[in-house]
Amino acid sequence: MTDHLQARQSDVTVDVPLHVDRAGALPVVQQVSTQLRAAILKGQLRPGTRLPSTRTLARVLGISRGAVVTAYDDLLAAGYLVGRVGAGTYVSPELPPTPAVSSGAPPLEGRPRWLRGPLVTPDVAPSRTDEAVIDFRVGQPTVAKLSDAAWKRAWRRVAEEALPGAYADAAGDPELRAEIAAYLRRSRGVVCDPDDVLVTSGAIQGLHLVARAVLAPGDVAAFEDPGYRLARQVLRERGARILPIPVDADGLRVTELPTGPDAPPLVYTTPSHQFPLGSRLSLPRRHALLAWARTQDSLIVEDDYDGEFRYDAAPLPALASLDPARVVYLGTFSKVLSPALRVGYVVAPHVLRERLAALKTIADYHTSWPVQRVLTHFLRSGDLERHLGRMRRLYARKREVLVRELDGARPVARVGGLEAGFHVHLELDGRLSAAEVARWAEERGVRVSVLSPFYAAGSAPDGLVLGYGGLEPAQMVQGARVLVEVMNSLAAAAAS
Repeated sequence: MTDHLQARQSDVTVDVPLHVDRAGALPVVQQVSTQLRAAILKGQLRPGTRLPSTRTLARVLGISRGAVVTAYDDLLAAGYLVGRVGAGTYVSPELPPTPAVSSGAPPLEGRPRWLRGPLVTPDVAPSRTDEAVIDFRVGQPTVAKLSDAAWKRAWRRVAEEALPGAYADAAGDPELRAEIAAYLRRSRGVVCDPDDVLVTSGAIQGLHLVARAVLAPGDVAAFEDPGYRLARQVLRERGARILPIPVDADGLRVTELPTGPDAPPLVYTTPSHQFPLGSRLSLPRRHALLAWARTQDSLIVEDDYDGEFRYDAAPLPALASLDPARVVYLGTFSKVLSPALRVGYVVAPHVLRERLAALKTIADYHTSWPVQRVLTHFLRSGDLERHLGRMRRLYARKREVLVRELDGARPVARVGGLEAGFHVHLELDGRLSAAEVARWAEERGVRVSVLSPFYAAGSAPDGLVLGYGGLEPAQMVQGARVLVEVMNSLAAAAAS
């Protein structure tokens, strides 16, 4: 019901509408106190205004006097109201006068002096849930094969543990760090101790911490071109000057890295599955990159974002397994389980560990304790590696389906980046414009990523990037056939 609170501002009676819904989700007391607080903040009830007695307001609203007394007491305790013995209840005169506005706060005029720098717009693809569109979104795994029984079992074990009453170690739960270290030894050949591992809220936070620890504003950071746009933005936001280094079929072209006084202190690379082209850094280039880092006294950041998923080729050693003193290894559970977890990890050289832990404390103190414990149980039980086995088989089948369906566009498009991960690169010949293909495909309900935005320097070749991790095989077939029809039609039109 809606009634009016009649309050006194000097000799003026002020009407303030109050709405009380006895069947609402909020308790009646909270409804009254929330609306009174809003009226005070909007200036409808000014400092010094006398409120009606609790008995009067209860009668007007048709609720118990006790509910109004409790609401008044809440606002008295918060400092919005003051009580004068024998004289009633008033809006606190110590509150600054606020001009009455219809809703919200008055807008600021012009740009305030405390708002520094340009607006930061994260360079990430928007999250869309349009079921009518087949979205070849890059970096999107599937959770369809995650065992419900295993996942619930891990959470039940956490629920049986006592909730800590203090902040935890900024570096991460010791048991989880031990499980990650053991897992990396088995899966990636990275020999590390639990003390070498720092648990983060995702790989991007790990890169943030490393950039803060290693780079000063104005420093140069070498970066793969094309490369992961959000990671590049992280380094730029730190104030680094990005040095694009070309990539070919063997990965980062190490010979393009400067030496001597111009050598960058940091190099970012994705050697296991170059993002977005999908090539692997060859073994000779891995050794060449490490030799360059030793000679130039530089640090390598190895982002192994989906190195667990390999298909036709034998695994190459992680850079961190070849020279742990020169490499920071970034890993994540986003691709092997779900991005929703927001948990990753950093394996760092000894000289860097303490600094990263201190920066992590400043950033968010530590990653969520329950999620860390769930992952500890998931790793310790072997459920994670069993899940990975299922996912490798699933993604391998999906890849075969996608490649088979795209074969119809072979005269005008070539598929690459097939050895690992769950995205492919589609290289287009000169008859096709990637932007035009993407536009026509979107009109037919298929969304793909254009390659050119992943480049930081020079002209980019025409190409597309197709993520297939989150799609069902039937969706992939339908989407790939639309793409093939669009590409062949545009090529035929260009040739006529």
